[in-house]
Amino acid sequence: MPFLVDIQTCFPENYYTQEKLIEKLTTAWSGKVTNLSRVESIHSNVLVKGRHLALPLEKYFELKSFDEKNNLFIENALKLATGAITKILKTHNLEASDISSLWSNTVTGFAIPSLEARVMNLLPFAKNTKRVPLLGLGCMAGVAGINRVSDYLKAYPKEAVIFFSVELCSLTIQMDDVSPANLVSTGLFGDGAAAVLMVGDEHPLAKKAHLQWLSSESVFFPDTERVMGWGVGEKGLKIILSKGVPEVTEGELPAPLHSFLSKQGLELKDISSYFAHPGGPKVLLAMEKVLDLPQGGLKHSWESLAENGNMSSVSVLDIFKRNLDHRTPDLKGHYGLSLAMGPAFSAEMGLFKWN
Repeated sequence: MPFLVDIQTCFPENYYTQEKLIEKLTTAWSGKVTNLSRVESIHSNVLVKGRHLALPLEKYFELKSFDEKNNLFIENALKLATGAITKILKTHNLEASDISSLWSNTVTGFAIPSLEARVMNLLPFAKNTKRVPLLGLGCMAGVAGINRVSDYLKAYPKEAVIFFSVELCSLTIQMDDVSPANLVSTGLFGDGAAAVLMVGDEHPLAKKAHLQWLSSESVFFPDTERVMGWGVGEKGLKIILSKGVPEVTEGELPAPLHSFLSKQGLELKDISSYFAHPGGPKVLLAMEKVLDLPQGGLKHSWESLAENGNMSSVSVLDIFKRNLDHRTPDLKGHYGLSLAMGPAFSAEMGLFKWN
């Protein structure tokens, strides 16, 4: 089975506390939002303490067109992607040419050629590197990307693959949109990137890996496309975010989750570690209920949300990294479960064992 060797993250240098963001946004929306205290309440209730932003805060109030935003997306996404990939190569004494396949993901901007092709112009990957871009999976793409790379590595057990994700959620914010969904998104979402190094079981680095991938499950919930996603207009991406996400999570997720574990001969009580996308506080509480955990049981998910906000697909990769950074010897042989939900509405799950 494939192995997850390492995850490295890279964040924009601009970091703002939630208090600073509330101050700036309430000033900008004065006269547009009838009840400014509602903005403060929404931003406080998402339990985010601060976030990285691709641009200095003042720049966002000058952005007008989709074209301008998307050009900034490509420019900044490449900086973060190459930063995360360079970290992971240096950590494991690898050259870019040692990587057989390069996978990219984003849902917060458009790039054709896709991001991994542009990265290959900046880092010395081999010309015959196989490229796989992912688009449209949203928050669940971190888990889905790891699962699809694992499927690939089962067929190519001698290879090494890097999967990277970049999400610049701040560049999707519509400053003239004061709808409830946009008010929530301005308080919740942050920016970041992560790179994942995975190898097949015949690759030399497999012996040093801390996590072995075992299996995965994809779940699609019919007729739920308005729960989460983007609308696309002349000013860019506009958030679609239903307040019913926690209810869908709590109502629809248990059956496929238990079925997935049952196929592996496992129950929830057999899982020691969780790599769960944070969503927001209400979604995390719903997930803890589904996973039969006490409130606060998804410790690394709560910490990632507080420190970085919801970074879409990058969040769950940050949570993987936090688990890896805090691993203990007694985890050896124990199981870990990855879990994230995204547009469609859908879910992606993965099962791991600690080495």
